[in-house]
Amino acid sequence: MNIKLVLNMLGKIFTLEALFMILPLIVALYYRESYLNIFSILFVIGILLVLGLAANFIDNRDMVFGVKEGFAVVTFSWLGMSFFGGLPFVINGQIPSLIDAVFEMASGFTTTGASILTDVESLSQSMLFWRSFSHFIGGMGILVFALAVLPKDVRGTVNVMKAEVPGPSFGKLVSKLDITAKILYKIYVAMTLVLILVLIIAGMSPFDSMIHAFGAAGTGGFSNKAASVGYYNSALIDYILGIGMIVFGINFNLYYMILIGRVRDVFHSEELKVYLFIIIGAVALICFNLRDLYGSFSELLRHVFFTVSSIITTTGYATVDFDLWHPFSRTILLMLMFIGSCAGSTAGGLKVSRIVILVKSAINEVRKAIQPRRVFLITETEKKLPGNIIRSTQNYFFIYMLVFATFLLAVSFDANNFLTAFSSVAATLNNIGPGMSAVGPTGNFAFYRPFVKIMLTIAMIVGRLEIIPILVLFMPSTWKKRT
Repeated sequence: MNIKLVLNMLGKIFTLEALFMILPLIVALYYRESYLNIFSILFVIGILLVLGLAANFIDNRDMVFGVKEGFAVVTFSWLGMSFFGGLPFVINGQIPSLIDAVFEMASGFTTTGASILTDVESLSQSMLFWRSFSHFIGGMGILVFALAVLPKDVRGTVNVMKAEVPGPSFGKLVSKLDITAKILYKIYVAMTLVLILVLIIAGMSPFDSMIHAFGAAGTGGFSNKAASVGYYNSALIDYILGIGMIVFGINFNLYYMILIGRVRDVFHSEELKVYLFIIIGAVALICFNLRDLYGSFSELLRHVFFTVSSIITTTGYATVDFDLWHPFSRTILLMLMFIGSCAGSTAGGLKVSRIVILVKSAINEVRKAIQPRRVFLITETEKKLPGNIIRSTQNYFFIYMLVFATFLLAVSFDANNFLTAFSSVAATLNNIGPGMSAVGPTGNFAFYRPFVKIMLTIAMIVGRLEIIPILVLFMPSTWKKRT
C-alpha cells in the first residue's frame, strides 16, 4: 500500500468538497441566513482547504495506483466526505449530534435517502440544499468527477474508477479514462438540468425543482418537504419524477451509445429489457392487488407507478404510505429493494445484470443435473459471459448475504420488530432510504441508538461501494508496503 499516494488523492477530494460547499454558502447568502449558518459552512470549507493544501506537499511523482490504493482512496474518500459534510449541521446546531449529522450526510452522498430528521422543514435553505446536492455529487461518484477534472499526475487511476462504479464489470467508453469520466458527467449534468427545467414548467419553484431533481438524478430521495413528493399532490409532477427516476436507473453507457448513433445496440440490451419488464410486471401485479384501495384507476396507476419507480431505482421518494398496502404488494416492493436498477447507473441494489446472471446460473445447474455431460453457456445480450464474471457475481452474492446477516444481527438488538430491523438493513445496504414498519415512508431512523446508527451509516457506504473495497481494507496484506 502506497500511503503517500492515498493521502495525496484524499487531499484533492477534500479540496473538491470545499469547492462544492461554496454552493450552499451562496444559498445561505441569497436567503440572508444567520451568521452562524454562514460561519458553519465557511469553517468547514477552511478545514477542507487546509487538509487539501497539506496533502499537495506530499510527493507523488512517478506513482501508480494499484488495486489496493484504488480501494483505499475510494473508501476513505466516502468516509471523509460524509464526516466533513455533516460538520456544518453540528456547528450551526441544526443536527446537534455528530453521529446523526454523519448519518444524514452519508445517506446523502451514498444516495440512500434514509433520514434521522423528524422535522426536515425546520432546516435552513442552505442546509436543505447541501443535503440534497450531496445526492447529485454521490450519484455518478465523487471519484469519477475527480478523474474528469483533476490533473492526471498519477497512473493507474482506472483502479479508482473500478472500485467506485457499480456493477459486475467495468468498461471504458473510450480508450482514455479521463475522457470516459467527462462523457459520463456531461450526460449526467445535462439530464439533471433538463429534469430541473421540466419540474419548473410543471409548477415547482426553482429551489424545490433543484432539490427534487438532485434526488431523482442521484436516485437518493431527500426532499425538503415532510410529506416528500406527496406534498405537491400533482399527477404531472408524480409522472415526471417517476419517469425521471427510471431514466437515471438505466446504464449510462446506453446513453452514450445513443449519442454516437448506436441506437440498435441500446434496444438489444438484455439488462434494459429485463429492467423495464420488471417495472411493468410489478406495476401490473400491484395494481391488480390494490384495485379496491383507490377511488379510480388513474389514481391507483399514478401512485403504484411512482412507488415502483422509486423503490426499484432505490430513490425513496413517496407520494403515499405504501406501508399500508396489502402484504402481497409490500412483498413485491421488498423484492424490488434487493433487485435495484441497472449496472452503471446512479441506483443501488444488487443490480439487474447480477440478478440475470444468477438466475441463468441456477437454471444451468438444473440443466446439468439432467444432462451432466453437456456444456451450457451463459450469455448476456447474445454474447458469452466470461467465467470470471460469473464466478465473481456468485461470490459477490454470497458475500452480500453474509454482510446483510451481520448488519441484521446488529440492528435487531434495537428494533421493535423483525420487519423494522430487516427493512432497515435492506434500505441502507441497498441505498434505498425508507423501509417498512417503523422506518417506512412516514417514519425515520431517529429512534435508533447511536451504535445502530453508526452500523447503518457503515452499511450505506458498504452498499454504495458494493462491499469489496471495504472488506479489502481488513486484509493484513493490503497494508504491506509495495516493493
